Amino acid sequence: MNTQMESTEMGLVFAEIELIRGDDLALVRGGYLSEDQIRRCTVRSMVDSGATMLAIPEFVRKHLDLPKTSEVEADLADGSSVSLEVVGPIEVRFQNRRTLVEAIVTPNSTTVLLGAIPMEGMDVLIDPKRQRLIVNPESPEIAKMMLM
Repeated sequence: MNTQMESTEMGLVFAEIELIRGDDLALVRGGYLSEDQIRRCTVRSMVDSGATMLAIPEFVRKHLDLPKTSEVEADLADGSSVSLEVVGPIEVRFQNRRTLVEAIVTPNSTTVLLGAIPMEGMDVLIDPKRQRLIVNPESPEIAKMMLM
């Protein structure tokens, strides 16, 4: 299976990512849960560097059984503003990259949206010519972070 899940729907970029319940990973590390009990799912996400966070629909939240950590006021593309729940932690994986983030729950959506924060955490880029998500070619083996 192609882990990049290329798509050119109306110029949009999509990528296949894995979402894993962060609390389950901590319980495995502590010896309280076995690997096969980790809640996870592989989803087709829309990649949007103009969005800030990871956004997930309610069915993903329920599947991963993610607890609410806070609420945020979110500005939508149509100019309106809504209060949305923040859940997590969630480990996001793409190819040889991973990062731990929280996500906004978008209750009336069916689309997973991969925003700038998880993209930066994984050190991945949008390849505009091929309209796909790629691992940063300047650091192909391990994510590179900028600390300043």
